[in-house]
Amino acid sequence: MQPWFPDAKLGIFIHYGVYAVGGAAESWSFYTGEMTHDQYMKQLGGFTAAHYDPDSWAELFARVGARYAVLTTKHHDGVALWDTDHRNLDVVRDTPAGRDLVTGFVDALRARNLKVGLYYSHSDWNHPDYATERHPGPHIVPATSYSHAEPGREDPEAWARYLTYRDGQVRELVERFRPDILWFDGEWERTEEQWRMRDLADLILSGNPDTILNGRMLSYGDYATPEQGAPLQAPDGPWELCLTINDSWSYRPHDHDFKSVRQLVRYFAETIGMGGNLLLGAGPREDGTIPEEQIERMEGLGAWIARHSDAVYDTVAGLPAEHHYGPSTLSADRRTLYLMCFDTPRETVSIRGLCNQVKRVTVLGTGTELSHHVTGGLGAVPGVTWIDAPAQADLDPYATVLAVELEGELDLYRGAGRN
Repeated sequence: MQPWFPDAKLGIFIHYGVYAVGGAAESWSFYTGEMTHDQYMKQLGGFTAAHYDPDSWAELFARVGARYAVLTTKHHDGVALWDTDHRNLDVVRDTPAGRDLVTGFVDALRARNLKVGLYYSHSDWNHPDYATERHPGPHIVPATSYSHAEPGREDPEAWARYLTYRDGQVRELVERFRPDILWFDGEWERTEEQWRMRDLADLILSGNPDTILNGRMLSYGDYATPEQGAPLQAPDGPWELCLTINDSWSYRPHDHDFKSVRQLVRYFAETIGMGGNLLLGAGPREDGTIPEEQIERMEGLGAWIARHSDAVYDTVAGLPAEHHYGPSTLSADRRTLYLMCFDTPRETVSIRGLCNQVKRVTVLGTGTELSHHVTGGLGAVPGVTWIDAPAQADLDPYATVLAVELEGELDLYRGAGRN
């Protein structure tokens, strides 16, 4: 794990590929029968990337406060977005785009000091050697002819060829782009031994020891990657929540179920309050433009982050849930608590179990100082710290943040009370 990752807080996850031509659900649309395989593959002929401008993407990511971004270099359909020497399908030779799309993305991010993440699917449902092994045990996605050999028809030599192909592509990504993150997917279709994960991890880290790996490298992953559902308990160690802006990872013009800015602020605040990052998904159109509804929501979240940056960056997970009605973060020196209030506080905001004396409380973004006092407490059991509610003029439309400056490092009482 690299020290930049736990403090990044926000990343942008770009699902970009031929599936955007017909507004399909990435590779899943032919796997699940939403469209036929022939219909899916005809999208290759409509993928132009005509207005693909990675500089504008990177400018947007930086503007909204993201510290990294992840691009789908190859989804489960096997279509690579770079000029690969280990060829099955790629946009350079098989689509009108006719060029490598990864190099520009990497260069644009690095020009803005953003960390580079490259998504790569272990699986490849179009590769002739892929469906030549079976998962030996139960797995969550039903096997199909695209992903698994028929019973009794496994071909170990073909599977070995597939792994050579996969390793060759991953080696290219490492050597050409030296990514800060390799974000793998598709791991559920085989075991760690079948994937030869140890060899793959060695290949990556021998080429670039600073690359971090997500949890879909199984026991060789550096951080957990819960998807779509916010965890109620933080995973052990570093983690990120990957989340879509609407209900889709890729561009789907009929999906109008967009999360509001207020909902995204809530997801973000709850995630960083538990010590994680939010990896927010966006799906560009086939021409490379990001839909306006997605941009508006990223910008809304980014504006909230800009107003409350002290509570976001250089912080760690805040109070356990029972100490404050809402998420919180804690400054890296552990001397300032940032309490996040989604609803308008009535009369007071409370902190329970706080052993520290409070030096000062201010509203982040306006600087208004708030009065506070303590009631109760007995012996080692502290009383309740009450903070006067901020005035209407100090409230944020999405989430108001109170900065609580402490005497010394945070000290919490976690006992059951005096009996």
